[in-house]
Amino acid sequence: MSDAHATHTADDLAELDRIARRIDIDAPAERVWELVVRPGWYVNDGTVEAEPDIRYEGDVAVVRHASLGEFRFRTVELDKPRYAAFRWIGTPHRGETTGSTLVEFWIDERTEGGVTLRVVESGFSGLADDPAVWLKEREGNDKGWLAELAAAKEFVEAGA
Repeated sequence: MSDAHATHTADDLAELDRIARRIDIDAPAERVWELVVRPGWYVNDGTVEAEPDIRYEGDVAVVRHASLGEFRFRTVELDKPRYAAFRWIGTPHRGETTGSTLVEFWIDERTEGGVTLRVVESGFSGLADDPAVWLKEREGNDKGWLAELAAAKEFVEAGA
């Protein structure tokens, strides 16, 4: 039995299988969509790159970051300008699992102007059999989404 089983119930683990975050952005939905539709825009050092390094291998977008390395994404669904979903695919040659998480974005217009950008990343429990392993992966992403949504807000509101 792993430490995660000792400290988390099955219900706890089911709840921890996903991360949900949101941020209000003072920009039109179309401008936010232009960012959200880019696979892996959230691969950065805290600032969204205006000119990301993206190449395609079939239906998989490979995002390369100078200091963070390569990340792979498959587009699942695009419903302009309200919803985008991507699979964040592990990179086996980097020693990562071949599992993936689903990253979903919703862009909701606010009555007072601007939008609320929501993100849900789910499927962490499919990354490893041992909850301690996938909970460690989730922990980094849980903190990361706060920073990435703040970076998205700054990028979009600056009109870049």
